[in-house]
Amino acid sequence: MKMKAEILTDSKQINRSGAVSEWFLASWMTAVTVLALLGIYHSTFMSMVVIWWRSQTFAHGFIIFPISLWLIWRERSEIVRLTPRPDYRALALLVLLGFAWLAARLVDVLVIEQFMLVVMIPTLVWLLLGWTVLSRLAFPLGFLLFAVPVGEALVPTLMDLTADITVKLLKITGIPVYREGRFFSIPSGDWSVVEACSGIRYLIASLTLGLLYAYLSYRSMIRRLAFIALAVGFPIIANGLRAYMIVMIGHLSDMKLAVGVDHFIYGWIFFGVIMLIMFWIGSFWREPGRMDAEMPSHSSKISSDRVDGGRFARTAVIAALVAAFWPARAAYIESLVSKTATSVDIELPKAIGSWQTVEAFTDWKPGYVGPDVTIASHYRSGADTVGLYVMYYRYQEQGGELINSQNVLIAPSNRREWKMLEEKLRDVRLFGAPVKVLQGKIHSAHQRLLTWRWNWIAGQYTANDYVGKLLEAKDKLLGVMRDGAALIVFTPYDEDIQSASDVLQRFVDDALPSLELSLNKAAES
Repeated sequence: MKMKAEILTDSKQINRSGAVSEWFLASWMTAVTVLALLGIYHSTFMSMVVIWWRSQTFAHGFIIFPISLWLIWRERSEIVRLTPRPDYRALALLVLLGFAWLAARLVDVLVIEQFMLVVMIPTLVWLLLGWTVLSRLAFPLGFLLFAVPVGEALVPTLMDLTADITVKLLKITGIPVYREGRFFSIPSGDWSVVEACSGIRYLIASLTLGLLYAYLSYRSMIRRLAFIALAVGFPIIANGLRAYMIVMIGHLSDMKLAVGVDHFIYGWIFFGVIMLIMFWIGSFWREPGRMDAEMPSHSSKISSDRVDGGRFARTAVIAALVAAFWPARAAYIESLVSKTATSVDIELPKAIGSWQTVEAFTDWKPGYVGPDVTIASHYRSGADTVGLYVMYYRYQEQGGELINSQNVLIAPSNRREWKMLEEKLRDVRLFGAPVKVLQGKIHSAHQRLLTWRWNWIAGQYTANDYVGKLLEAKDKLLGVMRDGAALIVFTPYDEDIQSASDVLQRFVDDALPSLELSLNKAAES
């Protein structure tokens, strides 16, 4: 019996040694392939690093990869019990991700490029190690998505929510408030909700920490989801309360406190307290460490299956070739754009029906980045005056693209003089067909302007950035390089928005045929 026990012990040691050697080969092959992937897509990866470095909102990106590696290391005793086995079903997903990266690269949608790159990492794990291993590492690998600097699209909505909460609490407190959009006045002074007040930093940090806490502290999916919901809702409500407290501190101190650097200090101190409260609440339903019942049914034995080293090497080479195809294709298409670029010649009509050109009636200018040509004209018909801006882009490229979050009605350099009250979609008629445009209300100390803006891209009109990028991607993937332009019409208004809208609609009806003719002529030149 003693000899039999020694033989069984030796067998287990041999099996364990075999499994460790198998995993040594598999893990190193996977690590090398992932590093090769980051090298192939180095420009996309470095774009993430640059954003982490320059933006406090996304500085947490530096620790996401180390945390993911640590979470994987925590699973090592269970992972080594599984058999790493290449799964070629993942190749189809790798191809789709590469194609999506290519489309995003051609139309300069950096966040999609970054998402596709990060999702390629778990796809490589699936391809090289198999679905069972990927399933076990789903959270550690999924956590990598927090490395992508995303969330700025939520800023306008969060700003509106912050303004809503602040104004509501001020009214409950009994303080009279006059509000226009994100600007409001109380007897002691004027306030506005700007990007820094949106709470996006707090929300992203709270969600990242909350998701990690839920994974490490709970086994029940219901409890995990409940805490994640708390991590999302808590900072939004708390940020509104923070903004209200800052306004009240300023109001009660006769605008001496909470209006300068201390404004932000109060914010971070408040956020730290909120995080402590959130984790304290979560501790009441914290569960003990993971139970054996959570482990896979095959975790009771260590696999003794041998892994074909040659098959791993072939799979890694195939993965690298598939991944490398898309940047090479992007470079080829981008070279075509640079070879065919020409100067732009565009003219706006001097007279359009009853509309005649006049001297500029405003000093306002939109803030668009990198157009090939910016041209403006002002018109009068009777008592009505309308302005027209055209920002023309020969080809969209990084730093000079038609659809860009930096293309705004009010440039940062003009935000002391001009304020944006609101901008939202509305239906208008272009060539008699209903089309949505962005209607904005901007004002300075001396003037109010109502604006309509939309894009001319791939021969179509749209104010939807997503539709515009898809039209641009389709053309570039097909090798058709077409120009684009941003169109903005504007007119002064008092309180009667409808009358100003009617003026703009009348001008658009009269001017659009001539304007489109000028755009098409410029595109053919």
